[in-house]
This record gives sequence, structure tokens and C-alpha cells, in this order.
Amino acid sequence: MTDALSKLLAKRDWLLADGGIGTSLFSMGLTPGDAPEFWNETHPDRIRALYQGAVDAGSDIFLTNSFGANAARLKLHGAAPRARALSRSAAELGREVAESARRPVVVAGSVGPTGEILAPIGPLPHALAVEMFEETAAGLKEGGADVLWLETISAPEEVSAAAEAFATVGLPWCCTMSFDTAGRTMMGLTAADFARLVETLPAPPIAFGANCGTGPSDLLRSVLGFAASGTERPIIAKGNAGIPRYENGELHYDGTPEVMADYAVMARDAGARIIGGCCGTTPEHLRAMRAALESRPLGPRPTLELIASKLGAFSSESDGLGEDGPQRVRRGGRRRS
Repeated sequence: MTDALSKLLAKRDWLLADGGIGTSLFSMGLTPGDAPEFWNETHPDRIRALYQGAVDAGSDIFLTNSFGANAARLKLHGAAPRARALSRSAAELGREVAESARRPVVVAGSVGPTGEILAPIGPLPHALAVEMFEETAAGLKEGGADVLWLETISAPEEVSAAAEAFATVGLPWCCTMSFDTAGRTMMGLTAADFARLVETLPAPPIAFGANCGTGPSDLLRSVLGFAASGTERPIIAKGNAGIPRYENGELHYDGTPEVMADYAVMARDAGARIIGGCCGTTPEHLRAMRAALESRPLGPRPTLELIASKLGAFSSESDGLGEDGPQRVRRGGRRRS
């Protein structure tokens, strides 16, 4: 049977994903340092409201509150044995919201990184990483997730371990990496590297792309890199709502709904088919993004100059792809000669 996400992709040219979970939960009262996954049990009403906010704003896909629901992260809170149960509850709440919607909505089981470095570079053995990912994925499947969504990944070893675990659990999956270091992930991968990696996996993801990072401009540069690779898989763009800044002890993002609407349209024109937001992206942003995607016709692939003029300067001159990748621009938005 075709999975729910593939069915929607077969019918639509683009799909709207959700926004930032962590920043939204902080606005609901989550305290920095606390594990948001505990709220699946202690404040299920707030998690339902989080999901419902995305659906009401027009999202076709929303991610579950399970980003840190793995044994490695939960052990910091003395809750490593609860990874599967917390993942299950996150998906169960999502299933409730999706079933009450008047249109098809995909529940994507969020799976974040372990927070540890895998062998051979780091101390976490491959087999143990697979076991952790499998536990989280099994809980999400039990709770009713339609698809697994591996996000904010930086290392190829972690992608491979997760892919192995997801194949065992038997759910389709998607994956996004975070390109936040001059067009590369923290572990040095470029968009082109990721596109090649995806094709080497025995059970590749339905869709892949980028999330988070340093801002929407840089993220769209990564999307252009994916498109330049010639991939036929759907590309995901899930950028932050601008650049964060501290005001009165709180973190704020400078991306207005209008800016994020421009970002969404340029992401689509750059080749992305699943478009959403990450940190700082609220339902207000999502509504503007949906309206723009529905009302503005498909345009030519955006240039780096256009991206910089609409969304702000890139964080670095290099795109991380070398001379064969998308053109480079200066931090101020001008093309390097």
C-alpha cells in the first residue's frame, strides 16, 4: 500500500510542512533545559494545541514532539528507558489531531540526532545507535505516525544507522540535515554529498533536504545544491524564520510572515516540494507561506542575488560546494567575481 506522504506527493506539486516545535513550546511555558517530550504525558493539551496550530494554519504535514526521545538524550534527564513510551505518546496525540482534520494530514514522527558522535570518529557504536533509533521509531509507529522524519542531522554515520533501524521497523522515512557551517554540516557534508549518500542507502528516504541552519538564505542555497545534483527525489526545505537575536533575555527571530512567504515561494521555485519552517516559525508565518504558495505562480529558479535581496545576506561567502556548485556571493549579497 502506498504510504500517506507518497499519496499526497502524487497529487500535489508542493506540500506545506509545519514550523518550529521547540520555540513554540517555549512560548507555551517550557523551561530551557527541560525535556519537551515529557509534555506528551504531563501536558497533552498543549501538544495537541501545538499540532492543531500547524493544521489550522494550512500544514499538510506536522512533526511530532519526539525530537529528543532517544535513550542517549533522555539519559540526561534520568529517563533513558522511556524513549519508546514518550515517542508513542507523541504520535498518539498527533494521530488524534490528524484524524479530526477535514483533509489529509500526514503525521511525521520526528527523530532527532542522538547527540553523540558515532564510531569510527566517536565513541557511540553503530549497533547501539541503530538500537536507539529503532526504539524511537517503534514507539512512533505504535502511536500511529505515517512516516518517520529524521532531522537536524550532521553525520553520514547517523543517517546510515537510522536508515537501518527504520527498515527494521518498516515505516517510510524522510531526512533533513542541517547545513550551518559555510554550506556544510557540522561534520563537513555538503548538499551534494548528502544527495549522493541518499542514493547509496539500501532503503533510501522518500524525500530529503535541509532544516534549521543559519537562516533562510543559506538554506535555499543548500536547496539549489540538491537540485543541481539531479536528484529525482522530492526535496525538503525547512528553514528558520530569519536570524535569532536576544531581547530582554528571550530569543526572537527576525523573519516576518512576509519574509517567510517569499522564502516559501523561492524554495518551491528552487526545486523543493515539501516546504516548511524551523526555529521561530509560527502559525502566523505558516498561513502567510500557504497563501503565497497558493497565489503566486511557479517562477524561474531564483538566483543567489534574488535570495539575498529578499531574505538577507548569506552567512558566508562559500556555499560549501566548490566551483561546480551554485555560484558564490559575498556576505552583502553580491556575486563573487
